Amino acid sequence: MTGFARATGTTGPVQWAWEVRSVNGRGLDVRVRVPGGNDAAGEVARTALQKMLSRGQCQVSLSLTRPEAAARVRINEALLASLAEAVARVPRPEGLAPATLDGLLGVRGVVESEEDDGAETESLSRDLAEGVVQLVADLVEARRAEGRQLHEIVAGQLLAMAELTQAAEDCPARKPEAVRARLAASVASLMEAGSFDADRLHQEAVLLAAKADVREELDRLRAHLAAARDLLAAGGAIGRRLDFLAQELGREANTLCAKANDVSLSRIGLDLKAVVEQFREQVQNVE
Repeated sequence: MTGFARATGTTGPVQWAWEVRSVNGRGLDVRVRVPGGNDAAGEVARTALQKMLSRGQCQVSLSLTRPEAAARVRINEALLASLAEAVARVPRPEGLAPATLDGLLGVRGVVESEEDDGAETESLSRDLAEGVVQLVADLVEARRAEGRQLHEIVAGQLLAMAELTQAAEDCPARKPEAVRARLAASVASLMEAGSFDADRLHQEAVLLAAKADVREELDRLRAHLAAARDLLAAGGAIGRRLDFLAQELGREANTLCAKANDVSLSRIGLDLKAVVEQFREQVQNVE
């Protein structure tokens, strides 16, 4: 199923944004892309999605924006004073310029950068984890909204297949008298064309009539349709099972067309195959 969700926030000077896109897939494939140093947050997102979803291809990304700011520095005044005193005590060779302030500041340890105490990093990790919770909840809701619409479409297709199955059941071409009339006409035509054993023709006619009977196919179609309706009523992750039923419905529709011995029954079978194919494509979108 398809879906999109975005969760944003600010932690100290850092602005962050989670995004996830979900498209159709036979299984569940979660791919995460996060900035370096945030692998733990990426695993939190992956685990949360795998817990809540069972089907689809998900692309998750995290972006962090840190505003430009002046570097925070500290001058070690005690070290600077000690260096100045030491330089003053040392005799200056002829031709050597006296020490300058910028030269002393360039000595390692005189100017120090103020390091973070780790509190900001901890707060960011916590906020990113909370953002994942909101992200997954929004994605699940988006997919459920699509699922509610798909439910109506799939239910309508099941109804159409049930009506076509009933139409095949009621088709006049399936009536015993219609079958007998067609076979009798065929036998009569053969008898006129040449010399045939009447008893053997009768046996062959009986076999053809048995092979042309679509009672079993109609019964299986009804059973598969009932199973699909039960799945829709139960809800949950039913996409794969509906996909299997779509294959079975297609197999029975093909057999119905192959065994049809009348144009009207063949037309019903072809209409049924068309709806089954639409159903098969649609259930690929169902989790």
